Amino acid sequence: MPQSMNQARLQLRHITKRYPGCLANDAIDLSIQPGEIHALLGENGAGKSTLMKIIYGVVQPDAGQIIWQGQPLNMRNPAQARELGIGMVFQHFSLFETLSVAQNIALAMGAAAGTPKQLEPKIREVSQRYGMALEPQRLVHSLSIGERQKVEIIRCLMQEIRLLILDEPTSVLTPQEAEDLFVTLRRLADEGCSILFISHKLGEVRALCHSATVLRGGKVSGHCKPAECSDLQLARLMVGDAEGLVAQYPKASGTASFLQVDKLSWHNPDPFGCSLTDVQLEVRSGEIVGVAGVAGNGQDELLALLSGEQTLSRSDAQRIRFANQAVAHLRPDARRRQGLAFVPAERLGHGAVPEMSLTDNALLTAFQQGLVSKGLIQRSKVQALAETIIQRFAVKTPNAHTAARSLSGGNLQKFILGREILQSPRLLVAAHPTWGVDVGAAAAIHRALIALRDAGAAILVISEDLDELFQISDRVAALSSGRLSALAPTAQTSQVQVGGWMAGQFDASPSQPDAAPQI
Repeated sequence: MPQSMNQARLQLRHITKRYPGCLANDAIDLSIQPGEIHALLGENGAGKSTLMKIIYGVVQPDAGQIIWQGQPLNMRNPAQARELGIGMVFQHFSLFETLSVAQNIALAMGAAAGTPKQLEPKIREVSQRYGMALEPQRLVHSLSIGERQKVEIIRCLMQEIRLLILDEPTSVLTPQEAEDLFVTLRRLADEGCSILFISHKLGEVRALCHSATVLRGGKVSGHCKPAECSDLQLARLMVGDAEGLVAQYPKASGTASFLQVDKLSWHNPDPFGCSLTDVQLEVRSGEIVGVAGVAGNGQDELLALLSGEQTLSRSDAQRIRFANQAVAHLRPDARRRQGLAFVPAERLGHGAVPEMSLTDNALLTAFQQGLVSKGLIQRSKVQALAETIIQRFAVKTPNAHTAARSLSGGNLQKFILGREILQSPRLLVAAHPTWGVDVGAAAAIHRALIALRDAGAAILVISEDLDELFQISDRVAALSSGRLSALAPTAQTSQVQVGGWMAGQFDASPSQPDAAPQI
């Protein structure tokens, strides 16, 4: 840890924030030194995001004091925070999708920094220096989730940063990309920048952070030095009873093939997008297949083609089949009638409508489950479904009428996954199912996926978290530049091998479903 300095970079004293029916922050104290990488840990809903928003000026506290470099201040808004040298990368991105990377960064930095065109050379230089190369002219809507995360981080690094707040920055990065980011963060800390790091990946916290503050139920439950703690000890500080959070699930071989993808090729008209080439994939009933890959290598395109958001012509309908029935030409609602359920990568805006209540969000994809009769919504049944999801999946929310946007990321993810699982799908396609989710919620989601598998469903999980894929997947493959490796039993491969496939080191020729790709 860097040498302690006399004056803390940031101090929080008795910060308190109340919302109707919820005490989000309860007299929280926190201190960060110059050059310190400080972790903020806690379950979803523990108050971490609220506290970060208070520091960044997005939310005003009801009580307490912020002291910046020895001086008390009232953080009025994010513009003031940026002027002081505070940058924040939110878990849910704050980018304008119809603007370019350079335009988004220029908006954040203000007119004095220069025009988007003038900023382009520096964007290229900074992004390449920190191992997160970006093309400044690309439109944000054409970027993958991982690439958008890079824009958020580079946007902060373009400024004169004294305190960098990172909310789940590695949730969509590969292990190698995360390690590259850690090199950057350690360099920033050595230069005197303070870093406040929120992550549910406890191994990362132990490897990177000098100290940690743990929140539970809106209060500080403890402080520690992560390097001196085990994952289980950190989990206990976060959730109390940590038994059952680290589980090994028996592998399954599945039964009959349900999802068949046969030599699927698709040309992406977006010049910055990824096209798919001869994708071969099979998912059997009663198994979980995991697909790994660095963001931007065709995951979004494959998900769109599987969900029906992108269709093929009738002549190519056989490229995707459910139980040998051609579906590639069908729209999403028709595929759902064939047994598909879908958990998209983006919770807000894709998986749920932010402004709508949980009850109305339950109706969005479950309307075919007897919730609509003769064109009329059966409100009592919709309400009952939403309440069942909340109860069965332990979603922390005041009630089913709460707007989706008011839930923490992990609780909204549990609601979306529960909505899909309770429809008893024959095939569940889930993208990044535990992205930004705490250890307790991740364990609950994994148990739900395993239970659905054991009930006979075919499950496809697309994730950049190799630990997750190896924990729950029965077979695994990897996408690289729109090409998919052959599937291999998870028990017969390794993360190092799959990492090689993610880099394109595999034989892309057609092979038997259980055959391991050649390195």
